[in-house]
Amino acid sequence: MNIQANTTKLTAKDYASDQEVRWCPGCGDYAILKAVQKTLAEAEAVREKTVFVSGIGCSSRFPYYMSTYGFHTIHGRAPAVATGVKLANPDLDVWIVTGDGDGLSIGGNHLMHLLRRNLDVQLLLFNNEVYGLTKGQYSPTSQPGMVSPSTPLGSVDAPLQPCSFALGSGARFVARSIDTQQKHLVETFHRARGHSGTSFVEILQNCIIYNDGIFDNVTNKKTAPDHLVVARHGDALIFGQEREKGLRLNPKSLAIEVVTIGENAVTADDILIHDETNPVLAGLLAGLGGPGLPTVIGTLYCAPSETFETALLAQVSPVPADSNVHDDIRHVLLAGRTWQVDP
Repeated sequence: MNIQANTTKLTAKDYASDQEVRWCPGCGDYAILKAVQKTLAEAEAVREKTVFVSGIGCSSRFPYYMSTYGFHTIHGRAPAVATGVKLANPDLDVWIVTGDGDGLSIGGNHLMHLLRRNLDVQLLLFNNEVYGLTKGQYSPTSQPGMVSPSTPLGSVDAPLQPCSFALGSGARFVARSIDTQQKHLVETFHRARGHSGTSFVEILQNCIIYNDGIFDNVTNKKTAPDHLVVARHGDALIFGQEREKGLRLNPKSLAIEVVTIGENAVTADDILIHDETNPVLAGLLAGLGGPGLPTVIGTLYCAPSETFETALLAQVSPVPADSNVHDDIRHVLLAGRTWQVDP
């Protein structure tokens, strides 16, 4: 993206609007909001050239709380509006804020096409595995068996993995973080903002009212070391209380497995090294989690390519003199087969 800087040094508070933040006390959205404001301050982002676009849901109140430009749009359609904003002014720093319901249910089609087109924007998907704003119905990412107003006997749906969805849609930058990991959040947002193209960031986020504790295994200090892998390019995928566990590719099943260094002849050399340019490895890591397997956070995949707006605008500027493309709309309307309707 075109990274621009302020002429005067701003703090995180300068990116906060004068609106009262109205999320439930204890909601993970507060931490994400602070992380974004801190990121923009550290990057010395120009507020007048920064735009936040959201759809519908708890997360979609985000533009109100930013001292930047913003659009609070309709359910699932934030990617469409953001596309218009970016094409109208490619120099703008555009952020899309959505949730697992808004972005992956009614907005799944729009999100898919945004990712494959590779528009130069940052997309933050808040994943709390529930519809919070509409009182706790199950969402596309909810776990099987979840009891909710819309699944009183328990959900029978197979949950969608947001990062896997993004990779399958052709995303060139896919990352995951957690609302309680403030330092990691800011680091991830900087990476996303510096990437040229669509940056997809899934944020595991707690809904204290309707799905409290769903991510306790990766947020609780006692259990997190055994359930969380922080992936960094070039580093071994090691985790555990004593850093004794690691991820290894099983040569027979070609699946990721957890091994313990020092047991069954396993050495540190057997542990996978993270390569964020490898789409196959990214797909394997994105799908981890659940019983017996840790959750992986960090930049899973990063492979920059030409952005949608760059390719599109190159077609219209400049237009060769001998081109059959005309800037006269009347000429276009009257070209080819036309007819006149008599009264």
